[in-house]
Formats: sequence, C-alpha cells, structure tokens
Amino acid sequence: MNKILLDEVDVHLLALLQSDSSLSNQALAERVHTSAPTCLRRVKRLFNAGLVERQIAILNPEKLSATIGFGLTAIVEITLDRQDANALEQFETRVADDPAVQQCYRVSPGPDFVLVVHAANMPAYQALTQRLFTSDANVRNIKAFFSIKRSKFGAELALACVL
Repeated sequence: MNKILLDEVDVHLLALLQSDSSLSNQALAERVHTSAPTCLRRVKRLFNAGLVERQIAILNPEKLSATIGFGLTAIVEITLDRQDANALEQFETRVADDPAVQQCYRVSPGPDFVLVVHAANMPAYQALTQRLFTSDANVRNIKAFFSIKRSKFGAELALACVL
C-alpha cells in the first residue's frame, strides 16, 4: 500500500467533505482558496486514492421511528466458540450482509465482535437475533445493550488535529 502525500489543502478538503459531502465543487474551491478546476482535480485524486469510501446521507432513526420504525438501537457483543480465521470471516460476512447491522467491529480483548444494529421494535430485534446469532452454532455468547438516548453520533475523523 503506497503512502499518499497530503498537504493542508487536501486535509481541509477531506474535512469539508466529511462534514458536508453535498458541497458543490465551487463551494469547496472557495473554502480552500483554490480554483474550481484545481479543487476538482484534488477531490478526484482523494477519491481515487480511496481516502473517501463513499458519500451517504445520515438518517435520523429517532425521527424515522414515528413513521417507519427503527426505534430500537442495540449495541451487541458477540463471542464465538471458535476464533479461527475462517470462523471469524464467516460470521463477519454474514452480519455485514444484513441491512439491520449498521456497524460491525472485530475487537480484542473481550468479545470477538461488537455490532450496532437498528430494528423497528423488539419483535424485529428478536427476529434479527434468530437470523444472525441463534441459528449459528458457533455463537457462544450474546450480550446486548439497548440505547435509551443517542447523545452523540458522528462519522467524522478529527482531521483538524493533523493540520
């Protein structure tokens, strides 16, 4: 993997994009004090280098819960019986493919995985546990924590500290 050299303008562009990816190229160029063509070239380079994985809209599950569900958020710790590379990969692939799983982390020490899952309600969560955990003979332990209130949510990396 080649190291990508970034200057202050690149880091500033990354910070702006992760904060609001809907900014136009012209708006980005004005904020980083470059021309629009230079800005566009730099942004394309950052995307091509894989520094930006994708652009998404972040939905508010609390507001959506009143209309379409997703009122239940759980942080779930999973411990497997076998932790060989194949078993870990199989579990990781299965949960990553499930749309109810928002985030999946392989962790150490402690449980093998920590997941963030969203479900419309408790019956939907129970169906998720049956689908992903109970039916898997390799899942030894499940420990779930249910969110009462989301105090902070973000996906931004603290790029200001590297400038």
